[in-house]
Amino acid sequence: MQAEALARTRWGTDAMPSVDSGPAPEVSVVMPCLNEEATVGRCVRKAREWFAREGVVGEVIVVDNGSTDQSRALATAAGARVIVEDKRGYGAALIRGIEEARAEHIVMGDCDDTYDFSDISHLVEPLRDGADMVVGNRYAGIQPGAMTWSHRYIGTPAISFLLRAFTGARLNDSQSGLRAFTRDAYLRMRAATDGMEFASEMILKASRQRMDVREVPIRYYARDDESEAKLRTFRDGWRHLRFLLLATPSHLFTTPGLLLTAGGIGLLLASLFGPIHLLGGSWEPVFAAPLLTVLGVNALIFGAVARIATTHRGLTREDRTWRAARRLFTFEYSLVGGLALAGLGVLVDAAIAFTSGGDHIALAAISETCILVGGNLAFSGSLAAIMNGSN
Repeated sequence: MQAEALARTRWGTDAMPSVDSGPAPEVSVVMPCLNEEATVGRCVRKAREWFAREGVVGEVIVVDNGSTDQSRALATAAGARVIVEDKRGYGAALIRGIEEARAEHIVMGDCDDTYDFSDISHLVEPLRDGADMVVGNRYAGIQPGAMTWSHRYIGTPAISFLLRAFTGARLNDSQSGLRAFTRDAYLRMRAATDGMEFASEMILKASRQRMDVREVPIRYYARDDESEAKLRTFRDGWRHLRFLLLATPSHLFTTPGLLLTAGGIGLLLASLFGPIHLLGGSWEPVFAAPLLTVLGVNALIFGAVARIATTHRGLTREDRTWRAARRLFTFEYSLVGGLALAGLGVLVDAAIAFTSGGDHIALAAISETCILVGGNLAFSGSLAAIMNGSN
C-alpha cells in the first residue's frame, strides 16, 4: 500500500505502470538500450535462461532510447517486452522501464553484455532476505579490457569516495550499472535524473533514507567490439559531481560559509589592532575582512534555503537540522534580526561621524559589515518563507 500511494503521488492515477495479463512476475529485468543490436538479444536470452533454471516467473523489459539499428526487433525476438522512451538519457530510459515493470523485485543492467544476466541470484536473494537494494561490485571480477584505467582508478573511486563522504554509503563500486532493488524502495527514492548520474542519485537517496543497501561481487566483461560505449568520461563525470554538490547543501554552502565567516570575523577583530606584519611587510586585514564575512554569511543563508529545498525534493531527510532551519529561518526572525544588525552598524557609523580625531577605519569596516549582513539577512527572510511554504 505504501508503494502504491507513493506511485500515485509521483505519477498520478492515470500514469501508473501498465499491467499485462498473466501471472505477476517476481523479478523484472530492465535494460536500457541504444543501438545494441550486437548484444541485446544475447542479454535477453541469458536473463530468460536464469528465469527457467531458477523456476522464477519473470519478465525482461528493454527500453529503447532512440536506436537506429535492429535492437528493437532483436530484443522482441529474444522474448523481451520492448518499451520506447523518446526522452534521451540513461536515467530517463531506466525510469520508464522501472515504471513499466510489474514485479516487486527489479534488476537493472546494461544490455551491452558486460554483465552476466544468466546468473543474477546473488542480486535477487538479498532482496528476498530483506535488503532494499543490492549493488554489484565490478572490482571483484573485472575481466581484461573491461574497464579503462581512467574509470577504474580515477572516475569511479572518486565518485564512490564523494558518496561515502556526503552520505556515508559504504560501497566500493557506486557506479556499477548492475543492481537490484524492491519496488517499494525505488518508489521511496523518487529518482528523477535523466542522465548517468541516475546511479549516484539512487545510492544517495537510499542512504539518506537509511535503506538496507548491500554490495555483492560480480564479474564485469569487456564490451563487444561492435558495441559502442555510451559513457562520456568528462561530461558524465561532471554531471555526477554537479548532482552530488547540488544535493548536499552542507558541503556546497554551509561548510565553506562557516569557514569564510569565521575567518572574516577573526580578521575584523584583528584589524582593531592595526596591520599584520608578515615576512618583513605589513598587511591591512581591514580590507579583506568585510568581504570574507559577507561572503560567508551569504553562503550560510544559501545553505539554509538550499537545505529546505532539497528536503522538499527528497534529497535530504527531515532531521534536526532541517527542523531548526524551518523554525528559526523565518520571515519574521530574519527581518527582525537583519534590521537589528543593520541598525547596530548604523549606530557605529554615527558614533564614528561624531568622534573627532583618531583612525576609525577598523570600526568603519565593522559598521559596513553589519549593515551589509543585516540587509542580506532581512531580505533573505522572504525567500525562506516562500521555500517553507509560509503565507
